Amino acid sequence: MEIPLIDFSKLDGERRPETMALLQQACERWGFFQVENHGIDKELMEKVKDMVNQYYEENMKESFYESETARSLENKSITSNADWESTFFIWHRPKSNINEFPDFSDEFCKTMDAYIDQLIKLGEKLSELMCENLGLEIDHIKEAFAGSKGPSVGTKVAMYPQCPRPELVRGLREHTDAGGIILLLQDDQVPGLEFFRDGRWVKIPPSKNNTIFVNTGDQLEVLTNGRYKSTLHRVMADKHGSRISIATFYNPGGDAIISPAPKLLYPTNFCFQDYLKLYSTTKFGDKGPRFESMKKMSNGLQSLLL
Repeated sequence: MEIPLIDFSKLDGERRPETMALLQQACERWGFFQVENHGIDKELMEKVKDMVNQYYEENMKESFYESETARSLENKSITSNADWESTFFIWHRPKSNINEFPDFSDEFCKTMDAYIDQLIKLGEKLSELMCENLGLEIDHIKEAFAGSKGPSVGTKVAMYPQCPRPELVRGLREHTDAGGIILLLQDDQVPGLEFFRDGRWVKIPPSKNNTIFVNTGDQLEVLTNGRYKSTLHRVMADKHGSRISIATFYNPGGDAIISPAPKLLYPTNFCFQDYLKLYSTTKFGDKGPRFESMKKMSNGLQSLLL
């Protein structure tokens, strides 16, 4: 099963319609896809991965293998609510906490900040393309996510360490993501990520050539009234290597009020006879404009009743 691959270089020119259609299909039918030629500096991406790997080796690896999770696995007494991962979380927007980590070097902070600046632009661009595909105002998602202080943007940095008994534990248990647009810079060697689609788990291969893996979260499913899907996924532990995962969440602000875009809602509270009357003159046309007409009719009726 081939994961949808969105090539941003095809958005300018005659390939734009088919690229936009592929993005729409990926959001509606998959809930995840890859992006290439995204404009993020690839040397910067490599530097981020190298620095995260170095940080893990120097500051996290030893303590992880001495942790209760690792000891429980060794004793075969590990519980079903354990995850075989070593993580930390950095907030970027609306306020950064990266300087609060005492072990981060100045170079680490500057490199991560530069990467996130470029990644946020990609998240915003994706939100605009999604709005275009949905027939919404181009800034609808950005405005819905803004709240009073702008969107919440944070990064979960995770290492899924080499695991001696992967049959006993998940790297990360099955879940959907709570937020909006998730932008993943992942390992280019070690697999493990899996998404659930059409009744089976789809293995996501390691990212080659620094593609960005994207999935849509719960808030986009709500905002699109179910058009876009928030898909169940998990990480499998691996016996042969450690897997790096740098997942950045482009989420609504904490006080953002999320609801389905009115334009994407079905009409409600209408009389079937009124629908039949409209149907008799529009039977052989697209149903979309018919639904829009019924929404306007229903809203007008509600206004009169109020």
